[in-house]
Amino acid sequence: MLVPVKAFGQAKLRLEAVLGADERAELARRMAAHVLRAAAPLHAAVVCDDREVATWAEAAGAEVVWCPGTGLNGAVSHGVGVLADHGYLEVVVAHGDLPAARRFDHLTGAGGVTVVPDRRADGTNVLCVPAAAGFCFSYGAGSFRRHCDEARRLGLRLRVRHDLDLNWDVDLPEDLQRLPPLLRMPAAAGAGRVS
Repeated sequence: MLVPVKAFGQAKLRLEAVLGADERAELARRMAAHVLRAAAPLHAAVVCDDREVATWAEAAGAEVVWCPGTGLNGAVSHGVGVLADHGYLEVVVAHGDLPAARRFDHLTGAGGVTVVPDRRADGTNVLCVPAAAGFCFSYGAGSFRRHCDEARRLGLRLRVRHDLDLNWDVDLPEDLQRLPPLLRMPAAAGAGRVS
């Protein structure tokens, strides 16, 4: 499984109206750690371009795929290529802000491409792709549609999963209201005020 993680200090900028910089960084770290725990029993790799994130990922037992200066799409493409070179036949790509994630292994083994959209059916929270397919990643607004189109372009069987545990990500202040207790910030912090 591949988890792209940006520098914690640069994460979740859309939450700055309700969380300070340190709170956003801590929330990003907690959510990413939660996603790595949910990855088991899959092999977990973190693709990043930040030394703090790399050190954190190693301490969490994840493989680190270093990929500076490529942006999200380039980093994910590189990470999938590295895992393909390691002999993995398929790769689950999951973002690090999925606080309800419980598991990811149920998305593997179906063949083709499995897409889990966000709850707005706009973004892509999780993808499972054949590692050597040459899949062209296209994250950002409207990525769910683009990723489905890419699977069709490659002639790969497409499976869309509306998974209630995986379709909820944290992007906007109202998303903080549903954080599980284990991921909430201490009561003195901004996240505690929102919950």
